[in-house]
Amino acid sequence: MNWERFAGLDRRWIFLLMGIVIVVPILMPMNITMGTMRVTQDLYNAVDAIDRTKQCLLISSDYSPQTEPENHPMMITLLRHAFARRIPVLINALYVEGAPLLDQALKQVSAEFNARATSSADSIVYGRDVVYLGCQPPPIVPILSMGQSIRGIYPVDYYGTSTDSLPLTQWTQNYDQVGIVVALSSGSSPLWYVMYAQPKFGVKVGGGCTAVSAPDLYPYCQTGQLSGLMAGMKGAAEYETLVEKNFDLGTRRKATEAMASQSAAHVLMMVLIIIGNIAFFVTRGRKS
Repeated sequence: MNWERFAGLDRRWIFLLMGIVIVVPILMPMNITMGTMRVTQDLYNAVDAIDRTKQCLLISSDYSPQTEPENHPMMITLLRHAFARRIPVLINALYVEGAPLLDQALKQVSAEFNARATSSADSIVYGRDVVYLGCQPPPIVPILSMGQSIRGIYPVDYYGTSTDSLPLTQWTQNYDQVGIVVALSSGSSPLWYVMYAQPKFGVKVGGGCTAVSAPDLYPYCQTGQLSGLMAGMKGAAEYETLVEKNFDLGTRRKATEAMASQSAAHVLMMVLIIIGNIAFFVTRGRKS
């Protein structure tokens, strides 16, 4: 075998090969089978355990278009889980850049459920089942203020409606009516809730983060300060699988589909690294 040729391979061929293995699974979607990490299962269990007659789920987000491929499927699968269990949902954005993405996710998942609904009781009604509180910067202000009064820091919702007039926000006064806060983040916003809201108000906190941020959050899962975590695209795919397994919604699972591309890219990288090292040592030996 001509190892010298491999050692001197033009990197453009590698880029082309990487592009092919990423694009093909996207064009031909497939759902691959994967295990579920304990932290993902813990988060699912914590959300599923919410007493929907007395508590709501608060989804807090600081992700933006840069991390949409990882974070956005987390938002969608959390909404699907809550709506399937009829858990009331409050949504807030910690940064204005990501606010339209949350609106998009809410409208998409509401439309999915309402397309199958046969009455108002099994429909998703805005104001009764879900409220998008919008953005109120800087982040530390709503995080602390919601412990006193949610309507106080969010007098109007994202669409400009008074929160005093919405049935859901009439009975959700503060963190006492929040079963768990799930902070979806491109950075460290789950830790903001752990540091500021949890010690002062005792609210449970879960998280969803990009894969690169996950190692910083795992220790907080071990101590119990985080009740669970979706770690990167794989965590989102695992949560999607749990929701589909338990509720059989039959909806598209983008994180699960994307895992095929991600897995193929990782396999190709490992193969290229192995071949590159073999070529390096063989050619070095011949030169010696």
